[in-house]
Amino acid sequence: MSDLVVIVYSTEARAEEMRQKLIGLQKEYLLEIGDAAIAVMQEGGRVKLNQLMNTTALGAVSGSFWGLLIGAIFLMPLFGAALGAASGALGGALTDYGIDDKFMKELSGSLQPGNAALFVLVKKVTGDKVLEALRGTGGAVLKTSLDRSQEQKLRDALADAHATMPAAATDAPPAPEGTGAPSPVG
Repeated sequence: MSDLVVIVYSTEARAEEMRQKLIGLQKEYLLEIGDAAIAVMQEGGRVKLNQLMNTTALGAVSGSFWGLLIGAIFLMPLFGAALGAASGALGGALTDYGIDDKFMKELSGSLQPGNAALFVLVKKVTGDKVLEALRGTGGAVLKTSLDRSQEQKLRDALADAHATMPAAATDAPPAPEGTGAPSPVG
């Protein structure tokens, strides 16, 4: 089962920075993202969506390939590629993967102009390590499908401005004098 997390940031650049951080955590196999989109409230009350995957472009590329292949069989490769690209783009535009666009626009309607909401659909997560990576990064939780305790841990991690030091550098007692054991502080 997937969980939805929506975090509001003061700028689109900050939301994009956090999305890239989450993608980096995914590359470390600490979480699996189903979708990650940014909704920005623009001047005039219009909401702009910045999605991770552009389905229209993906459909056009896929359609071009198949149209070219089928067109080559019938000795009309250019016509086939053009027709395939157009139908693929149309199919991609009508397809919506991940988080529903209408839901994102409705929820983002309450943002202040210039603010951005990061929508993340999380499939799997190693909670403690991801929370540690997000510690002190800011942002305000707008909505989640997490239970109350997990949501509170997320809120606390985002708000905590004091990043913790590694335990080996701060909590380990020095080696007793004359034992020949190396000191952990070097």
